[in-house]
Amino acid sequence: MASVLSNYMEKEKLLKQLQEELHALENNKELKQELEFKDRLTALMTEYGKVSRDVCEMLDPTYTASKGGKKATSADDGRKKRTLKVYKNPHTGEVVETRGGNNKTIQHWKAEHGNDEVVSWVVDEKP
Repeated sequence: MASVLSNYMEKEKLLKQLQEELHALENNKELKQELEFKDRLTALMTEYGKVSRDVCEMLDPTYTASKGGKKATSADDGRKKRTLKVYKNPHTGEVVETRGGNNKTIQHWKAEHGNDEVVSWVVDEKP
């Protein structure tokens, strides 16, 4: 029983400490300004039928919110940009430009004609 009582008393102490910190934050002028800004911005977005992604894209055209919720990547994020490969299907004349290997058309071609043959269809590579 003593452990349950000591656990309760410690939690009560932590709760009191958190309440004091919260009270100090509530009196913070900077926090009040940020909350007011957020409320006004939310109201404005609602009025115009916009979501946060729309606003971010308006203010920064390079911003792209990915489906995974990742941050937008910049040109100098340390990763090398993949080479653009241009494939031309000799059977249909269809041309596909891609930077990755997950292109649906390329995957379909590889399933139909084999990887080695489709790789030989690369007519141009650009950095």
